[in-house]
Amino acid sequence: MMTFHFSKRVPADGTDAVGAILKAAADPKVISFAGGLPAPELFPVEAMKKATDKVYEEHGREALQYGAAAGVTALKQLILQRVAEKESVHADLDNVLVTTGSEQAIDLVGKAFVNPGDTVLVEDPTYLCALDVFRSYGANFVGVPMDENGMRMDALEDALKAHPEAKLVYTVPNFQNPTGRTLPAYRRQKLAELAAKYDVPVLEDNPYGDIRFAGEHVPSVKSFDKTGHVFYMSTFSKILAPGFRLGWLVADPAVVKKLTVLKQSADLHTDNLVQYVVAEFFKENDVDAHVKEISALYGKRKELMVAGLQKYFPKAVKYTNPEGGMFLWVTVPGVDDTVALFKECLNHNVAFVPGDPFFAGKPQPGTFRLNYSNMAEDKITAGLKQLGAALDEALNK
Repeated sequence: MMTFHFSKRVPADGTDAVGAILKAAADPKVISFAGGLPAPELFPVEAMKKATDKVYEEHGREALQYGAAAGVTALKQLILQRVAEKESVHADLDNVLVTTGSEQAIDLVGKAFVNPGDTVLVEDPTYLCALDVFRSYGANFVGVPMDENGMRMDALEDALKAHPEAKLVYTVPNFQNPTGRTLPAYRRQKLAELAAKYDVPVLEDNPYGDIRFAGEHVPSVKSFDKTGHVFYMSTFSKILAPGFRLGWLVADPAVVKKLTVLKQSADLHTDNLVQYVVAEFFKENDVDAHVKEISALYGKRKELMVAGLQKYFPKAVKYTNPEGGMFLWVTVPGVDDTVALFKECLNHNVAFVPGDPFFAGKPQPGTFRLNYSNMAEDKITAGLKQLGAALDEALNK
């Protein structure tokens, strides 16, 4: 039998805790709040079919040919228009890189900036897949404490002083995954100032910002950036469809140039057909109206989830109440082992994602993430009733 000698960046067998959790939660008997999926009933299937047909008619040969690694010009122009209107980010074509999903943008930044042993500053907790990416390049993490308004800037400055060698700050400022928290404008401005003061790049990850169902829009961190230290990234996965695998990054041209070279080594370029189709879809459809429809549905489901938490959960349980996005964060005092709690809840045919994988360092016990975007309203109520019963049982053992 062949003995395989994998590189150090390949995770060891048995370390994919999230994969095991999601597999267990996939049982059809289980009401699962574990995934992070958009609502498929709102995918614009017919309108996308029309856009695809038109692309084949008008740009078929170009769409099926090899293309530029940085992306199709029509889509890059659309991205520039959108970030200017929505995020007050004003840029040029050479500031934009189209990526194969926003996950590739994270990977390319990690590959470009992180050497083994380098320090990356992250919110604590933070998006678990970003941790996986930076970990694969050998990063050492420093978790920056959060409060109900997101990452604390006093704590970030303390971390920057303690770690002047830090290569990167990673943040999800809008409806953060996993907590649902949003960073207020004054902290965003301070974050941009700290990046310039300590000469460290900030990767601003904004996959959920368009999905706002309450409160007021907050300007991007990038909009406060005067020195080019902030890299802004987003995706079409949450407002159109995740299956397209279409994201983008806006950054200093020197950064985009380096990332483009690295991207060429990964996939040459992102799917041309999808890029043309999305650009055409935006021309022919009222995308803002479509986003409002998504936001309204997610807002309704979030309110149902909060009502269920209030009705069925033990009174000591704490949870966030996001103004947008897809997730909220639950803290159950008195629980020491959230993975054991997950297994207990599976016995009640309900699932969540334990909080442990979202922490760069020591996990906060009794925390878990709930998703409300991908579950029918009747199942949200039923699932929370089952989850509340499981929590009562676990706490009273």
